[in-house]
Amino acid sequence: MFTGIIEEIGEITAIAPSGDGWRLTVRAPKAAADAVHGESIAVSGVCLTVVDSTADTFDADVMKQTLDVAALGDASVGTRVNIEKAMPVGARLGGHIVQGHVDGVGAVLEVRPGAQWSVLRMALPADLAPLIVDKGSISVDGTSLTVSAVSAPNEAPAWFEVSLIPETLQSTTLGTRAVGDRVNLETDILARHVERLLAFRTAPEGGSL
Repeated sequence: MFTGIIEEIGEITAIAPSGDGWRLTVRAPKAAADAVHGESIAVSGVCLTVVDSTADTFDADVMKQTLDVAALGDASVGTRVNIEKAMPVGARLGGHIVQGHVDGVGAVLEVRPGAQWSVLRMALPADLAPLIVDKGSISVDGTSLTVSAVSAPNEAPAWFEVSLIPETLQSTTLGTRAVGDRVNLETDILARHVERLLAFRTAPEGGSL
């Protein structure tokens, strides 16, 4: 489990074929310093398992399914990535509950720079739109953010906006995002559970829910 509070910006230094997936080498000195085999590290919002490490790098396998559903599949050597280690028991939950399970990929539609912050508008898959609410939480490339605006129901394409403070712009890869860039999206786990529960409810005969 993660919180969406990015600890450092890492860099992919090697990509090697591994079955039908990849083995990534990521340079991230803070995360690698005490990384151990089998632990989880979120790489731009994708929960990966450490299989090897050095003083400043770690290796992780990425299966084909993950490459197919996450923007990580666009990565190449030199790609900068957001890094967060798993939250220790008893730590403060600084962001929100993030699992590292990407729901889908969004795309940057607009970047509006401000005097002290920047607003990003992002398109998202239509099936995720009901799970995102104004002032709710969302993980974008592993970063816990507060939604500042959402599209109207049935508006196409569906979109949402986030407002990024200077700290977020400097400490995550979101500060360099441009129109057209693809990003990993993870919606709030509570919204996903509610949607699933409602899917099993049926209206009584002749009535409504």
